[in-house]
Formats: sequence, structure tokens, C-alpha cells
Amino acid sequence: MKTLGLDGCRAGWIAISLDEGNAGYWLLESDNELEKFFEDYDRIFIDVPIGLEDEKYVRECDELLRERLGPDYKASVFNPPLRPALHAPTYAEASMTSYEITGKKISIQAWNITPNIRTVDSLLTNNEEFEEKVYESHPELLFQILNGGSSILQKKATKKGLRHRLGLLKDQSKFADDFFRDIKEEYRRNQVDEDDIVDAMVLALFAKRSLDDELKTLPENPPEDSEGLTMAIHYV
Repeated sequence: MKTLGLDGCRAGWIAISLDEGNAGYWLLESDNELEKFFEDYDRIFIDVPIGLEDEKYVRECDELLRERLGPDYKASVFNPPLRPALHAPTYAEASMTSYEITGKKISIQAWNITPNIRTVDSLLTNNEEFEEKVYESHPELLFQILNGGSSILQKKATKKGLRHRLGLLKDQSKFADDFFRDIKEEYRRNQVDEDDIVDAMVLALFAKRSLDDELKTLPENPPEDSEGLTMAIHYV
């Protein structure tokens, strides 16, 4: 089975596979490219909200993830838009829809990732087979697991934080160091940031691990949204 980690970046998506015999990295700059990778891979861990509430402002999985990561990383977990606000043409309209239903507006951070949420939501709701292979995860939870269960003190935007995360990955995969260096050399910073690379790589690592280890979720018994998509953070 082929596995993949996917993280959003400025140019679209950075995709990484750490599979023996299939290891590689790719920059996906269109929805069609993303769909092709959904078709070609058997297990994908992706850092984007999957499954949206209709009326509740906070998904249970995001609430549990914040508790798991601790207060220093609460800001790294965004509340995605409600499904009724997902296709609003502007931030103002999306925020107004959210406010009318929940009494709270959408954050700018959540709005900035809404195009990626729309894309993945459309692919999953229109292709049932994708639901069995594409799983929402969160890089900071995965790095916490690699770090022995403790959150990393330095954020990934700092040099120390980035080096710590890359070091953890290098301990787990012979491809990590070369891929990090090669991606930095091949793509500009306005296409792919350094933290996008380590995030996609840890997602790839755990996607690969999930074929042999028990797949777990936050919450343990996740609910489905009104479109039948599971609202859960996946890890092993």
C-alpha cells in the first residue's frame, strides 16, 4: 500500500511519501493534481479539517486536540467554518453566517485555510472511496508523540523548533534529511516554507506507520457531520 503526507503551502500542497520504493516529494498546485494523488495513494494523512459542524462553533476533535497539546499550542488549532458558511464568497459573509448561528465569528486564520477546506470537502463528498483513505491529522500532535509524549518547547517557526522536529524525523526515516534539503533547494520560500516540509513529513511518517499500528482518533468514537464525513483527528 502507498502512503502519503499532505500539508497546505503557499503554492498549494506539499506531498511527501516515505515508503520504501516509492519515497518522494511533489508540489501540487491544482485541485486536479490533488485529486490524482487521492486516487493513487491508499492511506493519506492530511492537515486540514475534514467534517464540519452545522450549528456548533467548536468541533469535539478540536477541543480534545487543544487539551492534548496544552496551552502553548492552543493557537495552532483553528475552528473551521460551519458548513453553512463554507461557500460564502467573502470573509464578512462567512463571519456573519457563523455569528447568526453560533454568536461567534470565524477567525481570520480559519478563513485563510477555508479554500483548502472547500477543496478537500468537495473531493470527499463527491468521491466516497476517498473517505476510506484520506484522514485528518495534526502535525503538532504527531510531533508530540515522537517527542515522547511532551510538546516541543520551541515553536516550529523558530530555528531551534525546526531543528528539533527535523531531528526527530531523521531518527525515524533515512529520507528526512535529504528531502528537507532538496525541497528547500528546489522550491522558493513563497511556494513552500520550511515548516510546511517538516509538517508534511511527519504526516507521511504516521500515514506509513498506520498500516501496521492501531489507528486511533480524537475522540475515540468520532461523530459524522451532515455529509457523512468523520470529524476526528487521526494518529497512531
